[in-house]
Amino acid sequence: MIPDRSTFPDTRTKIASAGREGEERVHETSESWPLGSSERPLRVAVIGSGPSGFYAIAALFKADGIEADVDLFDRLPTPFGLVRGGVAPDHQKIKNVIRVYNRTAQHERFRFFGNVELGRDISVDDLRRHYDHIVYATGNESDRKMGIPGEDLPGVHSATEFVGWYNGHPDFQDRSFDLASARRVAVVGNGNVAMDVTRVLVRNTDELAPTDITAESLDVLRESGVEEVVLLGRRGPAQAAFSPQEIKEIGSLEGASLLVSEAEMDLDEISSSWLEESAAPSARRNVTYLSEIAGAQAGDGDRLVTCRFLVSPIDLQAGDDGRVGRCVIEKNELYAADDGTPRPRGTGETETLDVDLVFKAVGYRGVPLPGVPFHERWGILPNDEGRLQTEPDGDVVPGQYVVGWAKRGPTGLIGTNSPDSTATVKKMIEDIDGVAAPADPDKAPERIVELLRERGVDFVTFDDWNRLDEDEVRLGEAQNKVREKYTDVESMMAAVNRLR
Repeated sequence: MIPDRSTFPDTRTKIASAGREGEERVHETSESWPLGSSERPLRVAVIGSGPSGFYAIAALFKADGIEADVDLFDRLPTPFGLVRGGVAPDHQKIKNVIRVYNRTAQHERFRFFGNVELGRDISVDDLRRHYDHIVYATGNESDRKMGIPGEDLPGVHSATEFVGWYNGHPDFQDRSFDLASARRVAVVGNGNVAMDVTRVLVRNTDELAPTDITAESLDVLRESGVEEVVLLGRRGPAQAAFSPQEIKEIGSLEGASLLVSEAEMDLDEISSSWLEESAAPSARRNVTYLSEIAGAQAGDGDRLVTCRFLVSPIDLQAGDDGRVGRCVIEKNELYAADDGTPRPRGTGETETLDVDLVFKAVGYRGVPLPGVPFHERWGILPNDEGRLQTEPDGDVVPGQYVVGWAKRGPTGLIGTNSPDSTATVKKMIEDIDGVAAPADPDKAPERIVELLRERGVDFVTFDDWNRLDEDEVRLGEAQNKVREKYTDVESMMAAVNRLR
């Protein structure tokens, strides 16, 4: 039985009551008010509680002349998306952005419904009935495939799995990674996620111990036999996707050596021209730093991080034990695309690396949502500047919007989602300009609560989350850690119900 909790602001309950008591009067008079006015607030459901969802809500609350009631739904009992489940445990300062989201959550017109999944507990039709607008902020929850032979061999993993595993994401706690018997690991890709994977693999575990890394993953990392991580980048050093701060951090790790070949730092004419004329300052800083350390020797006993450029895996082959044992890479060359951007292409020259594990860090990809159009090729929700479409380049779906990675794909940092979400909210506000609406009883704030309770959904409020948050911090303090996370939904919900 779901506990009867009155955790929402009194003003919201009064609004809901007024809607129910005045239902007959509304139908009799058909009185309407501007949508988004104090008389008829805009009712918005946001699906997904990561950064883009919170930034969209903040933009709505800040919009001039707009009154909005916003309900935030997440399939997990915990909010904050990749800030909780994706930011590396040794980058705790980045997680301080949660303070911004907490301020948004204090707004009197905000509610959180955790442990509520679209397609399982509620449908798009439910949301359309109870809200004026729906915002999808579901990110990209899967990984891109390389599409090469051997990709499904044992010992080949996605960075998504590994990152989720050591960060305590419930979706990935059943994964296992044989680090104890591994000596050389290939990480395909050289973006910041690849940097996170590499850093966690080679960093001294005593430095990870005080963070919010899970106890199980820390134990596995303590037993790791990894001696070398080889980073495989398909483009040249000038086009490396990592940020200067990320690669410099790898180079400054105690007990690790960052190795770069002087030959691979010999820039071709295309890269030199692109750096001078078009590249971002970060690309020039990367080249400067990599050139400074190129040719350096490894320290005695250090774990090695070897940066390779202009190479692409084309075949993963099994060893004698049936697990991945070799990675065939093809050397690339750069050519100038029509817009002058350097692009890689294979030369036909190959090389074989002996490897014990492979982590694919070649990007994230969205997953389809029940009842929501999906762009299969791009792995996003089809949209026109944030307005959901029936299909790629199709008609706009009225009242439904997209933000964040679900809108544009896996690009940018956490802060990139703020202007992106604000731009979508601007379109939403444009769409209600001059629109009037009656006080629809189905859109009274308590109706969705009643629906979830009727279906037996044990939803988590933001007050519930705050108590769970405090409990994780308390458990962590007992172990001299930032926090000890609950790592599966069952234990989360057991704790939530115990703490209520």
